[in-house]
Amino acid sequence: MRLTVEQLGAALKKTLAPIYFITGDEPLQQGEAADAIRAVARNAGFNSRDIVTVDAQFEWAAINAAAESLSIFADKKIIDCRLPSGKPGTEGSKALLYFCRHIPDDTILLVTSGKLESASLKSKWFQALDRHGVVVQVWPLTGTALLRWLQMRLQLKGMTATPEGIKILAARLEGNLLAAAQEIEKLYILYGAGHLDEEAIASVVADSSRYDVFALADCLLVGNIGRTVKVLQGLKTEGVAAPVVLWAITREARLLTKIKSALQQGQTKAAAFQQHQVWEKRKALVNSAVDRLEMQQLDRVILMSALADRQIKGQRQGSPWETLQKICLIMAGADVMAAA
Repeated sequence: MRLTVEQLGAALKKTLAPIYFITGDEPLQQGEAADAIRAVARNAGFNSRDIVTVDAQFEWAAINAAAESLSIFADKKIIDCRLPSGKPGTEGSKALLYFCRHIPDDTILLVTSGKLESASLKSKWFQALDRHGVVVQVWPLTGTALLRWLQMRLQLKGMTATPEGIKILAARLEGNLLAAAQEIEKLYILYGAGHLDEEAIASVVADSSRYDVFALADCLLVGNIGRTVKVLQGLKTEGVAAPVVLWAITREARLLTKIKSALQQGQTKAAAFQQHQVWEKRKALVNSAVDRLEMQQLDRVILMSALADRQIKGQRQGSPWETLQKICLIMAGADVMAAA
């Protein structure tokens, strides 16, 4: 059975399932969902807890051995399994299928996992967990969903805020729910329960966005102009060295140039991606940029990168950060002439 995070609480009030599988890449919601399951299980007498983390050395037989090791006098047990990769592998798949076929009466299996790939959702092990237990898929919050979550989180502390105040929270925290929870706690400590206006929120909430050159590279590949400019400005504000930013930009530009050259010579995208070591999670981003950018644009990026390099070294006049911004605008898809 599949539930959303919002549906989990009501389901836990009705009954405890023998298996819970929480998957996603939003740590706060995932952690709080697991906490809720553990709390209800403890109240139901599951006082013993084994925590196992799946890594390269992990032996999956330990899962079923732990479940079968209980005597009639032992406490009920929670097996708390951490699966960061979201991939149990062959042995893990067998172990999970075995557990589903031989579910102990006195054991709950709680698996927290990284985000699953689409192929995993069709696997036998996942379908077995779904059939015999509860699957909770955790999604990052954006747009109106994020605004509702922030409003609900404030209400839990007895606070309300104007719609504009909530938008300030959302804009400053950019979907980082861990940071949002901390900032709301800070607001509660400072102001207590009651109504908050925009000025109070803006004066307290720090800009918790964190920028790095890899985030910038992803923005360039996907062609998000507004986000690209914001991330670049964030890198400058946080004191990231201009040569590091230039390195990240030129690395992507050269990769795209090589792939487009390979395609022009008759290679398939799959072969070009494999040759240039584009790993699976980046294929969609790189593919988007390959389809969107022309070779002329990439050539111009390389030339302007040489200019930025000379400006950084003091060999040419001008601001390297201004040149970097123009380069980023071209790669993100802004009008070439306007970016010049």
